[in-house]
Amino acid sequence: MNNPRTFLLVALFALSYLIYSQWQLDYNPELAVSVEEVAPQAANGDSSIPTASSADIPQAGSVPAPIRTDVPGETTEPGTQMQPVTVTTDLLRVQIDPRGGNVISADLLAYPEQPNEPERVRLFDHDPSRYFVAQSGLVSTDSPAPNHQAPFEVASHDYVLADGQDRVEVPLTWSDPSGVRVSKVFVFERGSYVIEQRQQVDNQSVTKWTGNAYRQLQRVPLILDSSGIKGYTNTSRYSFMGAAWYSQEEKFQKLPFDDFKSEPLKRTVSGGWIALLQHYFFAAWIPPAEEADQFTSGEVEVGGQTRYLVRSASPALEIAPGSTNAFTARLYVGPKLQSTLDDLAPGLAKTADYGIFTVISEPLHWLLAQFHKLTGNWGFAIILLVILIKAVFFKLSEAQYRSMAKMRKMQPRVAALKERYGDDRAKMNQAMLELYKKEKINPLGGCLPMLVQIPVFLGLYWVLLESVELRQAPFILWIHNLTAPDPYYVLPVLNAATMLATQWLTPMTGMDPMQAKMMKFMPVIFSVLFAFFPAGLVLYWTVNGALGLLQQWIITRRIEAGSKTTVPATTK
Repeated sequence: MNNPRTFLLVALFALSYLIYSQWQLDYNPELAVSVEEVAPQAANGDSSIPTASSADIPQAGSVPAPIRTDVPGETTEPGTQMQPVTVTTDLLRVQIDPRGGNVISADLLAYPEQPNEPERVRLFDHDPSRYFVAQSGLVSTDSPAPNHQAPFEVASHDYVLADGQDRVEVPLTWSDPSGVRVSKVFVFERGSYVIEQRQQVDNQSVTKWTGNAYRQLQRVPLILDSSGIKGYTNTSRYSFMGAAWYSQEEKFQKLPFDDFKSEPLKRTVSGGWIALLQHYFFAAWIPPAEEADQFTSGEVEVGGQTRYLVRSASPALEIAPGSTNAFTARLYVGPKLQSTLDDLAPGLAKTADYGIFTVISEPLHWLLAQFHKLTGNWGFAIILLVILIKAVFFKLSEAQYRSMAKMRKMQPRVAALKERYGDDRAKMNQAMLELYKKEKINPLGGCLPMLVQIPVFLGLYWVLLESVELRQAPFILWIHNLTAPDPYYVLPVLNAATMLATQWLTPMTGMDPMQAKMMKFMPVIFSVLFAFFPAGLVLYWTVNGALGLLQQWIITRRIEAGSKTTVPATTK
């Protein structure tokens, strides 16, 4: 196999991959929902804080029952919504609903929806069409306990992390005539996307209090279509969206929304977490590491709308009369920052999901991060990554280009063989094999380096697709976003020019006329493909091709120069 055939193989592979991705988009029911299908719900519904269904309240017990889906009715009368509590830190702007003490809105202040726009990414949202909330509560079989629908009292409706302040506490209180008092406290810290939660039970009744704490995430899938939704890029459609959890035994596991009904989650887990993932961002409940929680999942129907829910329920806790005890947990709401997530909980960095390319993508991301520390620019980091990869495969590429240069030198002799054997392809192929053997040319030498590059190429594709660190990252001049296509198609054109120059140095030995015609169109085909690829990926491939072209040109000149100097000696 020579280099032109390798280009054809790469093009076929890339086209097949893109066709498969588009097929997933067109026929995946979770992603095929259009804006028009949900617009009536948003228009007819109330954009204020929605009431919840009793279907998503767990039953109490030592091991709480699975999520109920048979009670679709609303339990709170319309018009009883309460003014939310707003908390603003250096990284988050959060709204907490006093009814239940649920986190119903979260803006990530460091992440704009679009470059140079004031609106920020909103992860939690109580809008019915983008419903995504974090809920928590207590349940008990024989003691008073506030679930995530119970009304709490608040001391203030506005909290701000002031300059010089490192943390702010937001208390909500609930009390029962029996003497049971519950404080649900949220703690926000500077520079952190983690919200610590404490549900403290003060039992001043005459009997012991027994109950469980639960924490759950509930959402509808994001609506993505070809027209685009503000704040969501077209690449979001290829990213995993669904539930994930971690346990010490099973490690990182995913549950797509399609599998909630057929493969529901039900595990008893210590030292784990549950999460709902989307492109670049996620939310997760992290129970105490020593606590054996019951992880469950389910679907809940509310007003004709399907919501997906994952829950972590604690073991039962007994509190004697006159005593106080607390259930604690942490809520993460923010970006998939791989460098810090594993410090919060084991396996949390796996939420940046690279799929089957994880074994390649994770080291590439680490290398890019190190180069970014040196350059301060992700584009230059990609260029340094290319140089490193070319250095690693230098000898392999050198063997490839030597083989190609020798084949180029053999073209006059191959042409003579074609003239001698005419249409007898069997004899022609046999003669060419003997010629290659005599001249010590490996016709397969052009394949291996290119085939090695394919996994690296796809691994980097997923790094650019999934790594929030590169989201909206600028390069230089006209490239303001490495994760979006080149707006002026300069890089695809440069890549086409590199391919044309490479073709000029590449021998067409043994290629039939149809393959030769296809080769002429390869730069055009790749330019069209790369016009839709992230600019960072095209930058990688263009720099890689340019360095390969330089190496090939030097080796070809050396071999051709060596051939000229030995010609007089061989003709004597």
